[in-house]
Amino acid sequence: MKSSKAQIHSRVHSIPDILFDDQRLTSCSGLVVFQPLFKALELKRRLHGCFKHLGRKGVYGVYTIVMILIVHILIGHRRLRELAYYKDDPMVLRLLGLRRMPDVATMTRNMGAVDMKSCEKTEKVIREVVLERLVEDGCARVTLDYDGSVCGSRRAAEGTAVGYNKLRKGERSYYPLLCTVAQTAQVFGMLPRSGNIHDANGSQDFIVECVASVIERLPRAQIESRLDSAHFSEETACLLDNLGVEFSISVPFLRFPELKEVINSRRRWRKIDKTWSYFEYDWAPKKWSWAFRFVIYRQKVKVKRKGALQLDAFEPRAWEYEYKAVVTNKRCSVGYLLAFHNGRGSQEGLIGEVKAHCQFDYIPTRRWAANRLYAQAAILAHNLTRELQMRISAPARATNPKRAPLWIFENLSTIRNSIIRRAGRLVRPNGQWVLTMSANEAAQKDIRQHLSAA
Repeated sequence: MKSSKAQIHSRVHSIPDILFDDQRLTSCSGLVVFQPLFKALELKRRLHGCFKHLGRKGVYGVYTIVMILIVHILIGHRRLRELAYYKDDPMVLRLLGLRRMPDVATMTRNMGAVDMKSCEKTEKVIREVVLERLVEDGCARVTLDYDGSVCGSRRAAEGTAVGYNKLRKGERSYYPLLCTVAQTAQVFGMLPRSGNIHDANGSQDFIVECVASVIERLPRAQIESRLDSAHFSEETACLLDNLGVEFSISVPFLRFPELKEVINSRRRWRKIDKTWSYFEYDWAPKKWSWAFRFVIYRQKVKVKRKGALQLDAFEPRAWEYEYKAVVTNKRCSVGYLLAFHNGRGSQEGLIGEVKAHCQFDYIPTRRWAANRLYAQAAILAHNLTRELQMRISAPARATNPKRAPLWIFENLSTIRNSIIRRAGRLVRPNGQWVLTMSANEAAQKDIRQHLSAA
């Protein structure tokens, strides 16, 4: 049936009168899907145990502040002062179990009381949530990837220092080391560090801690790790091997001129496909006590031509090779190893998502422990979003060489725009709470799906 223009278009000239009134309206009605998740994970009880030793008896416990920070990030806010824009939102208050939100001064005062012991206990809660998912799914392989990330500060905060920062040279920063789980695309742990240290600083103790946590809950699972060239050392390789971890580590060519000579003198390269070829041998670099399996790859790439382009179908095309070397204790084919090691690039996307959508790189205070707590709240917001999606669907993939996540995830920004930020009205007729939202079919389907899985 055809419609006329009059049925489609309308003329709008006048601006309606604006009235501000308390109608128990919410801009975040989609937060209702997180309520059963928080309850199932007993998140409030777990966080409460992280701060008992502080002995604070204020109206708002520190665990409540952490819950507020998680919701603050889920909604999409960054600075603490933005709390003023949703402090009276009934759905936010109901999710947090509060009648009134604290002001910014109360939040910063409570965050200032946090010590490193509290942060260490919160770190254990983060790992417990991830491990419970891995245990429930019975993962036979757990891939732990490690990488550092710069979190710059525009001001002088405790623990910050001037270090490597290609975007803002000379800026003070933190440089935490993150451990992520490839199967669930979640952050498993964070090692807080100042910005003026090497990427491998303190990494070995952190690796032992992460691996021990997985072994304790999944003693039969095979643990794997992928690391960049900053972690290349005999100590790290031997440590992972002794822990029973299958690993692959990028080899820095600049530190080993003899490796370059071996590559230049090599005449026979075995072919993997049209692009990649390789050779491998057991080698112990100078001052290494043990020999490991080294695989050297070369990739055929086109040479960029300079000058005017000659449109000739028979013009010869120049090629050159790019090289990479990997040290490993895995006993698999070289093609499988190449895909496995290249798969660690997905970790950079995961860390970028946590920084972009969960405000992981924001430094709200001048105290190190408080800033670490904010970063942990950002990690929890990311992990809980992943957990929310894993509860409503079965894994979409099997384990592949690149160790892509077993589920196909939407990032927090998409969930925020499609589910969380939905207008609604929360009322209580006859003593029964009722949340009314617009009858949008797509949103209705998603929200009902999440609630049915609770």
